[in-house]
Amino acid sequence: MIRSNTTSKPLLLDKNYFLIGFMGTGKSHWGKLWAAANKLTFVDLDELIEKEEDNTIAEIFDTKGEDYFRKIEKELLRKSGELKNTLIACGGGTPCFFENMQWMNDHGVTIFIRSRPTEILDRVMEEKEKRPLLKKLNQEELLFYIEQKLKEREPFYSQAQIKVESDSLDENSFAKIVSDIL
Repeated sequence: MIRSNTTSKPLLLDKNYFLIGFMGTGKSHWGKLWAAANKLTFVDLDELIEKEEDNTIAEIFDTKGEDYFRKIEKELLRKSGELKNTLIACGGGTPCFFENMQWMNDHGVTIFIRSRPTEILDRVMEEKEKRPLLKKLNQEELLFYIEQKLKEREPFYSQAQIKVESDSLDENSFAKIVSDIL
């Protein structure tokens, strides 16, 4: 049962919802708001990894490498399949490894939050140090990097069941998005 009025009953779909998209598109921001408004559990996959590893994502990349990180990411993503009525914000690269995109489509509803490269640049410039793949890039290099990575990841992101533009989202968007799929 879905109602767009967030003061009514919670969404009761017994499903998980995976928010995917490039870094800086608002997956964690919207995920927290939407989960609270719709009485769902919220999980940030990167935060889960940091707790599991007792290290930041940047430190994991620096000390153990991306391959190690992606394996841990896959394991914790698969464990999330045991959850129900959960909104899961995935890292930007999550859909691109270990057939994660197919797995998410098979185990829930995937929502791709899309943003223009310049919007992403504005958002990630403020937190570059937290982003292991971006730390050493200046603004011009960063924009080029974003554009190239978006092209590279598009085949994975485009497999999402639902696609939305980040600049059109608000607190009520999730209920509207989900009601469209029923």
